[in-house]
Amino acid sequence: MTPEIYRLAAVVAACGISRSTIYEMIGRGEFPRPVKLGARAVGWRRGDIEAWLASRPAA
Repeated sequence: MTPEIYRLAAVVAACGISRSTIYEMIGRGEFPRPVKLGARAVGWRRGDIEAWLASRPAA
């Protein structure tokens, strides 16, 4: 079975952080890297995003 892929808008909505913050955090190694879907498209595995959210401290 193919893992569910979240596009950027879904990741922003799920995580509550902006696009620029996501890419800054990727650069620092603090956020899951996206997977390449095509020449100009990326997405994130649902499991990677859920694991990242679970690892964050509760507010």
